[in-house]
Amino acid sequence: MTEKHITIDGQTVPFTEGQTIMEAATAAGVYIPHLCHHPDFTPQGSCKLCTVNVNGRNLASCTFPAVDGQQICNNTEQLNADRKRLTQMLFVEGNHFCPSCEKSGNCQLQAVGYHLNMLDNHYPHFFALRKVDSSHPQLLLDHNRCIFCALCVRASHADGKDVFGIAGRGMNKHLVVNSSTGKLADSDISVSDKAAHICPTGAILVKGTAFKIPIGQRKFDHHDIDEAGLGEQHGE
Repeated sequence: MTEKHITIDGQTVPFTEGQTIMEAATAAGVYIPHLCHHPDFTPQGSCKLCTVNVNGRNLASCTFPAVDGQQICNNTEQLNADRKRLTQMLFVEGNHFCPSCEKSGNCQLQAVGYHLNMLDNHYPHFFALRKVDSSHPQLLLDHNRCIFCALCVRASHADGKDVFGIAGRGMNKHLVVNSSTGKLADSDISVSDKAAHICPTGAILVKGTAFKIPIGQRKFDHHDIDEAGLGEQHGE
């Protein structure tokens, strides 16, 4: 059988039938910035950071299938400028204060910002009034840091529990907890669930683990996300 290929920024990348552009790129060691994608869960293309140009059209690489002969632009000035603006909007829409966040150095949002050379927030902060749910004995839910990637929703589906959901639109969009009170403590989430560990920011944290890994020794402290992120997805 003839091997099929796509071309990403001039690099020939093989793929197997059924793979998305993101999957083919990751397998070949090509990093495409993303936040809502995770190889364990069905992609939904919500963050749009992984947008690439395919034969002249901008498409989400996490959902669009690889097709033999595609000419794809990924690491371009225009695409990276668009990604930086999207990342800046995520920072100002929520309350992300990296120096005081327990997830600093392990935060995918922060690491993507560094990768895209994001030096400021560009837009005015919204300073949204969002609650912190500390009701659960082992988990903390900080709505200030949620970027609505829906990874916890998909992970909870995989856990068979459906603890999380996203409701509302625009400024009224918010993460909801499936319990009688809306509190995490009254849901059936467990600290061993995938949903408790999947968050790419500091929205869901395990209590009692803060700063066990010192600042300066964390995943993205010495490695750009294009290196660290790819290694993680390859199981390294």
